[in-house]
This record gives sequence, structure tokens and C-alpha cells, in this order.
Amino acid sequence: MATFLYRLGRLAFRRRHFVALLWVALLTLAGVGAFSAPAAGSTSFSIPGTEAQKAFDLLEQRFPGASADGATGRIVFKAPEGERMTDAANRATVAKTVRELGDGSEVVSVTDPFTTRAVSKDGTVAYASVRYDAPAMELKDATRDALEKTADEARDTGLTVDVGGDVLQAEPETGAIGEAIGLAVAAVVLVITLGSLVAAGLPLLTAIIGVGIGVSTIATLASALDLGDTTSTLAGMIGLAVGIDYALFIVSRYRAELAEGRDREEAVGRATGTAGSAVVFAGLTVVIALAGLSVVNVPMLTKMGLAAAGTVVIAVLIALTMIPALLGYAGRKVRPAGEKRKEPVAPGTPVKRNLGARWASFVIRRPVAVLLLGVVGLAAVALPVSQLELGLPDDGSQPTSTTQRRAYDLLSEGFGPGFNGPLMIVVDAKDSDDPKAAAATVSEGIEGLKDVATVTPPAFNKAGDTATITVVPGSKPSSTRTEDLVHAIRDDVAAEADADVLVTGTTAMNIDFSQKLSDALIPYLALVVGLAFLLLIVVFRSILVPLKAALGFLLSVLAALGAVVAVFQWGWLGGVLGVEETGPIMSMMPIFMVGVVFGLAMDYEVFLVTRMREAYVHGESPSQAIVTGFKHSARVVVAAAVIMMAVFGGFISSGESMIKMIGFGLAIAVFFDAFVVRMAIVPAVLALLGRRAWWLPKWLDRVLPNVDVEGEGLRTRAQRDADPDEDRELVRV
Repeated sequence: MATFLYRLGRLAFRRRHFVALLWVALLTLAGVGAFSAPAAGSTSFSIPGTEAQKAFDLLEQRFPGASADGATGRIVFKAPEGERMTDAANRATVAKTVRELGDGSEVVSVTDPFTTRAVSKDGTVAYASVRYDAPAMELKDATRDALEKTADEARDTGLTVDVGGDVLQAEPETGAIGEAIGLAVAAVVLVITLGSLVAAGLPLLTAIIGVGIGVSTIATLASALDLGDTTSTLAGMIGLAVGIDYALFIVSRYRAELAEGRDREEAVGRATGTAGSAVVFAGLTVVIALAGLSVVNVPMLTKMGLAAAGTVVIAVLIALTMIPALLGYAGRKVRPAGEKRKEPVAPGTPVKRNLGARWASFVIRRPVAVLLLGVVGLAAVALPVSQLELGLPDDGSQPTSTTQRRAYDLLSEGFGPGFNGPLMIVVDAKDSDDPKAAAATVSEGIEGLKDVATVTPPAFNKAGDTATITVVPGSKPSSTRTEDLVHAIRDDVAAEADADVLVTGTTAMNIDFSQKLSDALIPYLALVVGLAFLLLIVVFRSILVPLKAALGFLLSVLAALGAVVAVFQWGWLGGVLGVEETGPIMSMMPIFMVGVVFGLAMDYEVFLVTRMREAYVHGESPSQAIVTGFKHSARVVVAAAVIMMAVFGGFISSGESMIKMIGFGLAIAVFFDAFVVRMAIVPAVLALLGRRAWWLPKWLDRVLPNVDVEGEGLRTRAQRDADPDEDRELVRV
């Protein structure tokens, strides 16, 4: 591996014009493709194998033309103080609004609040439901504009009018200002770490090119593959972070090779062969973790994982080829590591150990204390995980400045919180002797359950073999009591019915999604950690080092989840981070963080420990190898972690709660993993293990392929170049 990458780096250095033009051409091609590609269509949300999805599919079959997957909207009216919605003037305004909405394109139906009894008991709040014939993401802009214009006209009469439902589903705000701040922080850290603007600019430039290619490719394929906006957001977030980090490690190693007196082409080759090997295997762990999300069998999550994995692959390829090419262009503007402004050093002056080496020496002297402090501290932060509640964000988690959130609050005020998440009960009575009696029995059974506010009469299809019943819970959609109600209908009512009873609707879909993710977490964790464990055995040629890496990751991800629960569920520091509404943690957060954080955690493990392994293989004692690894890698790992935290932290400014939560979770996870696990726990464990850390059974050593991450092949090559007669055999004449 090291020898191949060594040759690749030198080739890219010599053929820098071709390499640079190739990547610029790919970026241009991807950009043209994204610009000319058709707009993304419906990003349908399906969860194969769940009851809610089965009910949804049955509705499509038994109620043809009902547009079960069509967008829905609610126009919520509130009368001025001292008035009622039943007053003549207010009734006239509502009637006009309903009539104008019914005449719009793509509208299937509009309900009149006064005929459907959609008026609150005190008469102050009413709502009209609108159903469209296309999913939210496929609606024309003119349709949304007509809805908002109609609401504005009603609002001009003095009524409070707001619009809810998925009809106003918009692209998530990614927090452009936060992203800019993250990039600015990354630039400052790079300048401090690499010592010059040119050297600092290389990782930023290559990361932006890589993300540009990745995100543009996603945009090009969005319509054909049904990719949502969150897919490109995630890919951009991760691609930017790892792209900067991977380039940073190669540039840092290049400067270290220059400092040892090598010419620039040789330094590029060696940097690519050694640090590049670590980049390859670090990237592989991230790709395994992201691509592994497909085992959950949720199409949306699979697409997000594969798209982000593709962006990581691009980041690795750019780091291995474009960075060497750009270093060729930079020439002497990238100085050797440690080189100051040509300040002379007096002969015999002792060389000061850097902060990384001094920290490693401190840990080696007190490994037990450092280990206990790190483990206990992370365990304490992880305690809130025991109170973790999962769900999906709804309009109730939107900022209070949005009309969706105001409509949500008005419905809760007028009709109770359950109106924001009604349940749809599908009664399949095709095999029943008396379908109407079967549906009536189901309806009566649901009315007898706890936390039920309203149960509508069964509505049958034309064939008379399938009925739908709308149930309004007494609690808000994300409440655990609503989840208990769904389980009670499925377990108790369905068992006594003379028909198949299925529960669906947005609330039920969210509950099933959370359950599916919870069930898949352990198998996914076993798959990802298992594959990465095998990969790290090959890289480090050790059993205990990969085991320690996996256990350290579990600590950091649990601590990060604990912090997410404390902030987004309990509300700690919510005002500082702009969390306006606390509630359940997004269902995909645990499994998503396991995948992404594991990949990123292994990045730091590979970068830091491969340098220790390199020193150990080259003859240093285990303790000396730890110090050497920290001497050469700690500064760069810290810089990489700060950059990654800045990039992820930039997404905290997003107005979209899901993006905000992901940004915070990944940023805090990187902090825990880089600064507590890799910088404290790892050296403490390695110091306690000593030579046992690098133990590998002989039979396994013979079986494993030798990937030469530490660059032993390059060292042998250098010796042969220094003494060309060394490997020649004596021949008798």
C-alpha cells in the first residue's frame, strides 16, 4: 500500500497539470449536470415492512383516486378577541376562502369547517382541510402561492390565519452564516497549524472542490434516484469535514518530510505513502459506517448514507492526487515543519519537546489516573441516555416565527394537542361476513381506550369492504401516551375485531420508524464495528489496539447522545443554542450518530496510532513510540478535530431542528472522541498494555495481508537506494 501510494504521489507531483485539469474538468462536468438536471421530484418517505406502510399501501389499492400520498394542508382561523367564528362576517370570510381554494389547481378537496364540525367548543378557532393530488415536493410553486395568497386575503379581514400541514414543506435551512463561520475557523486553524496561507489554503481548496463534485453529482441524480435535500446537506457536511482533515494530514506529513532534508518530489511521495495510507484506511472506515446504514432497510436512510459515502471516497481520491499536484505548484511557499523566519539555532542547543510529546509523557507517568478520569467523565455525560425518547420532528418543533408552528399552536389551543397528529385506522373487512358490523366493533373498541379525544364514524370505499376511521388522540403526536394508544389499538382492539385492523398516519409512521431503527441498531452496530475491527487488525497488526478503539468509540458516542438528550430533550443550554422547543430526539439520531461518529472516530485512531506503530516497528520501545506518535501527530489531530467541530458546529445555526440536532451531535461527539478518548484514554491504555498492545498470534500474522501502513517498504527502498550493492548476491565464476 505505502509503495503504491508513494509512486502515485510522485506521479501526481510530476504530472500536476494533468491532475489539476482532470479534477477541474470533473467539477465542471458535475456542475453542468446539476444545472441542467430536472428538479427533484417527490422524496417519498416509506418504511418497508411496517404496519403503517402496509396500511398506506392498502389505502392506495382500495381507495383509488383518493391521493393517499397527496399533500395536505390546514387553514386555521381564529376570531378576534370578543368575536366568534360563527359570527356572520367571519363565516363569510371562511366560505370565501374555502371556495377560492376549491377552484385552485391540484386541489382534490377542501372541507368547510361549519359542515364538518371543525369549530372549537368556544367558537373561537376553526380549520379547513385541503387535500392535493400530488405529494408536497411535487406541487407547483403556483399552488403554494395561491394557498398563501388566499390566507393573506382572509387575514386582511381581521382574522388570525395560519397554514399548517406538509403542503408548505420547504427545503431545510442549512445555516449559511454558520457554515461560513465554520470555514473561517477552519482557515484560521489551518494557518496556525501549517504556518502559511498557501499551505492552509490547499486543504480548504481541495475540500471545497470535493464537496462541489459530490453535491453536484447528488443534484444531478436527485430526480432519477428520489434524493431529498437533506441528502446533499449531510454529504456536504461530512465531505467538507473529512476533506479538510485528509488533506491536512498529508500536507503536515509533507512538511515533516521536508524538515528531514528530502527534496520536494521525494517528500510528496513519502507523505502520500505514509499519511496517505492512513487516509485510505480512515476513509474506508467512514465509508463502511455510512454505507452500512443500508442494513436498516429504510430507503431514505440508505440514500443518505450512500451519498455521503460517495463524497468521502471523492475526498480520499482528491487528497491522494490533487494535494500532491498542488504541492508541486506551491513549491517553496510551503515550508518544512518547524522552520521559522530563518532564525539561527546555536550549536548544542537542546531541542524542546512540543506540547504533544510533553502531554504523552505526562499520561505515561499517570496512566491509571488519566484513564479513570476520562472514563468516569464520559460515563457521567452519558447518563441522560437512560431517559432517551425517540420521535420525529413535526410542526410543533418548528420555530415560533413560522406559520406552520403558529397553526400547530392554534389547533392545540382550540381542539387539543391530538388534532395535530390524528391516527388513521384502516379496517380491512374483505373476508368478514358483515363489514359494517366489524368496523363498528373496531370504532367502539377504540372509544373505550384511554387518551382518545374523538373517533369519527367508519367511512367505506365503493366496494364496501374497507373502512377508514380517524382517531384524534388526547395528547400531542410526539407524546408517549399517543404511542401507548397506537400499541393499544394494535394489540387489544385488533385482536378482538372480525377484520384486519391497521394503524397508519404520520404519527403511526413516526412510531414505526422509531421502532424499526431501534431494532436495527444492534445488528448495525455489530456489522459496522465488526468490519472495521477486522480492518484495523490488518492496519495495526494487533488484537488489543482495535478492541480498545471500538470500546473508546462506544464511550464517546454514548456521551454525545447524552449531551443531545440534555440539550434537545431536557432543554439545557437550549437558549444558547437556539432550541425553541424541546421534545423527543429524532428517531434516526442514535443509529446515524453510530455510523458517522464511528467513521470519524476511527479517523483519529488511525492517524494517531499508525504513527505510534511506525515508531514501534522501527525499533522504539512502547513508551517511546507513544511519545513519538504524539510528537508528530497530536498537533495535527487536534487541528483536524477543531476544524471538524467548526464545520459541524456551523450547522447549529440552521432553522431546521433536524439539521441543528445533527450538527450539535456530531460536533460534541468529535470533541469527546478526539480530546478525551484519543488524546487521553488511548495513550493511557497503551501505556498500561506495553508490548502486549502490539501482540498478534503468529498464525494470524501469517494469514493477514501486509498493507504496510507504517511505510516499512519505503524505508527498505531508501536503504537499497543508499547502498545499491546491498541486495546483490555473490556469484561463483
